[in-house]
Amino acid sequence: VQLQAFGGGLVQAGGYLRFSCAASGGTFSNYVISWHRQAPGKDREFVGSISRSFGVTSYADSVKGRFTISRDNAKRTVALQMNSLKPEDTAVYYCKAQISNRDFWGRGTQVTVSS
Repeated sequence: VQLQAFGGGLVQAGGYLRFSCAASGGTFSNYVISWHRQAPGKDREFVGSISRSFGVTSYADSVKGRFTISRDNAKRTVALQMNSLKPEDTAVYYCKAQISNRDFWGRGTQVTVSS
């Protein structure tokens, strides 16, 4: 499985950005997809996830109500919509696919939120 993230960039506080994570290989609908981020000098942290078939989502408290994850199994993509961005959201963002206790990571994409 290979994952590629699109989107990200620079935005002012209060603005929005949208990421897409596209997967190749494997049966996409079998993967739990999650997003993670790593800010400078900090550990990588969980942002949110979406389940395989029914699209049940889970979010970190820090982004709940501002970020939304959705998936399109036919297009093999997962989207991360980030609204009301804050400077503390600045980080490198990663998407991850998980199946049978195996993790597949995409390359990180920088998000910078200016105050």
